[in-house]
Amino acid sequence: MAVLRSLLFYPVFYLGSLLYTAASLLALPFSVPLFRRIVRGWARYQRFCLRWIVGIRIRVEGGGPVAGPVLYAVKHESFFEAIDMPAMFDLPVVFAKEELFRIPLWGAAARAYGIVPVERDQGARALRSMIASARAYSETGRPLVIFPEGTRVPHRHSPPLQAGFAGLYKLLGLPVVPVAVNSGPLYHRRWKRSGVVTYRFGEPVPPGLPREEAEARVLAAMNALNR
Repeated sequence: MAVLRSLLFYPVFYLGSLLYTAASLLALPFSVPLFRRIVRGWARYQRFCLRWIVGIRIRVEGGGPVAGPVLYAVKHESFFEAIDMPAMFDLPVVFAKEELFRIPLWGAAARAYGIVPVERDQGARALRSMIASARAYSETGRPLVIFPEGTRVPHRHSPPLQAGFAGLYKLLGLPVVPVAVNSGPLYHRRWKRSGVVTYRFGEPVPPGLPREEAEARVLAAMNALNR
C-alpha cells in the first residue's frame, strides 16, 4: 500500500504544486492578500494529499504557535515541514537556502512571499543581510522561522546548530520557540508511510541568555521527538 499511495501522491501533489505556484504569481500583480492565500492554500494542499492519499495525519503538542514577535527554531527532517510552514503559522518569514530560489516559478513566488535566502558560504555579509531582513519583517508582526541545523537531518540525529542561529538570537533580541518534528520516518523516503507526524512546541527561550545556554535549550527541545 505504501508504494501505491506514494505513486499516486507524487503526480497529484507536484502537479497541484505547479498550478498553485503559477496561480500565485498570476494573482500577485493584482492582489497581495490573494497571493498570500494561494501560498497558504498550497501548504494546506500538501496536508490534504498526505491525509487522504498517503494516510499521514498531523498532531500538534505543547500549545502550538504563540502570540507576538518570535523566532521559531524548527527541526528539519524532510521537505514536509518546509512546505507546511504557511499552514502552521500565520504569514511566516522562513529562512531557506539560496539554492531553492533557483527553482523556476517557485523562486519568484518565494521571494514575493517573504522567504529569506540564506547564503551559507558568504559568512558575515550573509548574516548582516539576514538580520536586516529579519528585523524588517519582524517589525510588521510576522513570525520568523529558521531551520537552525542548516539542512535536512535524519531522524534520531542531532547535529550542533549552525553559527547563523547564534547571530540571529543575539542581534534580534527575540524569544525563541523550539519546535520538534518527527516527519523523517514517514515522509523522507521514496515510499512514504502512513502514520502521525507530530509537532511539539517547546517552552520559549528568552532573549539575552549566554550563547551556550540558549543553544543547549533549543537543541534539546528540537530533539524531544528523537526516539
